[in-house]
Amino acid sequence: RHRPRFVEAVRAMIKAHADDVRADRCRIGRAARVVNTGEIRNVNIGDNARIEGAARLVDGTIASSDLAPVRVGVGVMAEHFVMASGSCVEDSAVILNTFVGQACHLSHLFSAHDSLFFANCACENGEAAAIFAGPYTVTMHKSSLLIAGLFSFMNAGSGSNQSNHMYKLGPIHQGVAERGSKTTSDSYILWPARIGAFSLVMGRHVNHPDTSLLPFSYLIENHGLSFLVPGVNLKSVGTVRDAQKWPRRDKRHPDEPRLDSINFNLLSPYTARKMLLGIDLLDSIEQTEGPTSAHFSYCGMTIEARALRKGRDYYRIALDKFFGNSLLSRLRDIPLDDIDRVRRTLAPTHHAGAGQWLDLAGMFAPKSEVERLCDDVVSGAVASLDQIEERIAALAADYYDMEWTWVADNFSAWAGKEISDLTIDDLRTLADRWESSVVALD
Repeated sequence: RHRPRFVEAVRAMIKAHADDVRADRCRIGRAARVVNTGEIRNVNIGDNARIEGAARLVDGTIASSDLAPVRVGVGVMAEHFVMASGSCVEDSAVILNTFVGQACHLSHLFSAHDSLFFANCACENGEAAAIFAGPYTVTMHKSSLLIAGLFSFMNAGSGSNQSNHMYKLGPIHQGVAERGSKTTSDSYILWPARIGAFSLVMGRHVNHPDTSLLPFSYLIENHGLSFLVPGVNLKSVGTVRDAQKWPRRDKRHPDEPRLDSINFNLLSPYTARKMLLGIDLLDSIEQTEGPTSAHFSYCGMTIEARALRKGRDYYRIALDKFFGNSLLSRLRDIPLDDIDRVRRTLAPTHHAGAGQWLDLAGMFAPKSEVERLCDDVVSGAVASLDQIEERIAALAADYYDMEWTWVADNFSAWAGKEISDLTIDDLRTLADRWESSVVALD
């Protein structure tokens, strides 16, 4: 929205694409099965679709294929919708103005309107209203409401909900729960707010918390106050389990074109930069209020002194692991008896990667490259949706080269020495730091 010319250009591409593929009649694809179904009007039904007992399907596309059939089950009501390949909508789910991405599963009376669900979302029983659900957004309970927020790799506990209007100006507010966030039973967040990556939210929070610079944290209510525990989620076995389970739970067919570029890494330039900034932030908070304080205040939250210092330590350990992972991966196949060759190997090979990174709801990319793509769309250098897709796919494919550019740019701040000055003994010392960090987190 802050780049209206970009939005206008992309809308024009979308309209041109829609005009190109629009037909004057409905289609039922080869080997599709439509049984015991009520109203179907203006629906494009792809090959091998399974529609059994649906109540009402109006103005939509069911992008089924032989490799990844779409299933639409009993009692489903859908209007103005797209169901991508491999998706399943069943058990009286109700969707309106909604995109259902690849291998998503919406069922058991779940309702959604004006929302987007990307790959491998699993939603049952509850409700979604005007949400952007990035990959692996999960909500399973009857009393849960996700509203006016951006989520990805998220797990919403029973009774989770948010408010987006503050009962004064109408529904004009929104929030972001960065990747890997979890909410416990009966949690509540008053938007606007931003929850940092891989954080846990427990209780009710009405002071518009912003923990985006303090990832891997707990945000806990105690007697009406919001307490923040920085970094503590780094030592949780649940965090490690999540990072391991997401790739295993990818239900998209391996031979079907995958529409979403997903990076499953727990540690990345995105989270590493947040932790570097988080260390500086915690230092600043402690210096401002004095090292003898028992509690510190930040953005309407309270941080206990012990939690602040331990959080800073957790971030340093995690940074040792991330930088060490990247360094040792870069040197995996290189004999270490030739320091000049080592230094050449450690030189960046990609022009992009330094500076701030973004999480594009599942995919990491340098902010400079995202802005360059937007500029090229506005200028006309990128003139079609296919070209946008190609650029995004290229960014996804170049992730590890660009990650190393970021690591090299921040290497001296971590190692205390420039890459060009490294010795074999330095490599041994850094490898020991990495090993210690892995053992500590394990």
